Amino acid sequence: MKKVVLTLLSSVMIFSLSLPKVNARETKNSDVSLARNALSSVIIEQDTGEILYEKEARKELPPASMTKIMTMLLIMEEINKGKLKLDEKVMTSEHAASMGGSQIFLEPGEEMTVKEMLKGIAIASGNDASVAMAEKISGTEEAFVDLMNKKVKQLGLKNTHFENPTGLPAPGHYSSAYDMAIMGRELLKYPLITKFTGTYEDYLRKDTEKQFWLVNTNKLVRFYPGADGLKTGFTAEAKYCLTATAKKNNMRVVSVIMGAPTSKERNAQMTNMLDYAFNQYQVKQLIKQGENVKRLNISKGKSKDVNVVTKSPVSVVLKKGEAINKLTKDIKLSKNIQAPIQKGQVVGVLVLKQGSKVLSKTELVANKSVSKASWYDLFKRTVGGFN
Repeated sequence: MKKVVLTLLSSVMIFSLSLPKVNARETKNSDVSLARNALSSVIIEQDTGEILYEKEARKELPPASMTKIMTMLLIMEEINKGKLKLDEKVMTSEHAASMGGSQIFLEPGEEMTVKEMLKGIAIASGNDASVAMAEKISGTEEAFVDLMNKKVKQLGLKNTHFENPTGLPAPGHYSSAYDMAIMGRELLKYPLITKFTGTYEDYLRKDTEKQFWLVNTNKLVRFYPGADGLKTGFTAEAKYCLTATAKKNNMRVVSVIMGAPTSKERNAQMTNMLDYAFNQYQVKQLIKQGENVKRLNISKGKSKDVNVVTKSPVSVVLKKGEAINKLTKDIKLSKNIQAPIQKGQVVGVLVLKQGSKVLSKTELVANKSVSKASWYDLFKRTVGGFN
C-alpha cells in the first residue's frame, strides 16, 4: 500500500511540474452581468465548490419549495445508511394529507413506497409527500425540522433556517442562493437523486382509477442539454426561484436564482448562467471519487486498519485556456480512531494547494465498516504478536 500511495503522490507531482504556470485569478466575477432581474444568484462548480459567479449570494430570502432540497438530502442520507429502502411503504397521516399548495393528493392512511414519495417530491414538489417522509424519518414534522437545522449547522451554512420541510411561507423560514447551492451540491453526492430530479414526466398510482400524471416543475430538464435537476420554488413572497444543475464535458455546476419576476424570466436567466459557466470554465480531475489514498489504523477493531478513499473527486477549476502548476496535497487523518466505524464515515480530509492557496478540500472516508473486536479477537492478536 505504501508503494501505491507513493506512486499516487509522484504522479500528482509529475503532473503538476509538466504544466505551464497560471496567473492568479478571481473566483467570483462581479464584472459579469447575469440574472439581472433576480434578487440573488450564484453558480458553483460541483467537485470543488468554487464560486464561478455570484450576485447578492448571501442575502436571506424565502426559498419556497427549494426547501425540499434539504428534505431530499435527509431522505437520501437515510437510504445511504440503510435505514430506508426504496420499496419500503410510507403511511400518510392526517396531517401530511392536509398540506396545501403543490401536492400529489395523498389521502389519510394511503401508502406509497419511498421511491414513489421521492417522485412526488422531486418531480411534482408535493408538500404532502414531503411531510409524509418527514414523519417517516423523524416521527413528527417538528422533529424532522430540527434535523434539517442540525444539518444546516453541520454544513456550515450561515444564512439559512427552516421552519418546515416544504417551503410553505412561515416566519423565520429563509435561506440564501449560496446556501441553497451548497445544499444542492451535497444532495448531488448521491447520484441516485438525479434519476428523480432529472425525470420530466412520470405517473403515480399507475393502472388504477386514481392515476396521477407528474410533470416536472423544472422545465430545464427537458429543454437544456445536460440538465437533470434540482428544484424550483414559488410563492407570492419568494417569487420565482430555481436551483438547477447540469453536466457537460465532465463538469457539473449548481446554479441558483432567487426572486425572479416570472417563471419565463427565471428559466431564461438560468439558461444564460449555465451557458456562461460551460463556455468560460473547465474542470481538471486529479483524483477520482472513491480512489484509495491511504490506510488508517483502527484501534480495537476486528480489522487492524481500513482503506481511506475520497468521498468526491479531487479537481481544479480553470478558465478555458488556462493551466495550473505546483500542486501539492496534504492528507490529514483523524487520530485515535476506535472501532466500530461505518462505511462512508469521514476520517480525514485531503487539502489540495497551489503554493499557500487552498484550491479544494475533499473529505476522506472509510471504504468499509469495521466492527468492534471481541476480547477473544484481541487476545488472539496479542498472542500472535509473540510468535
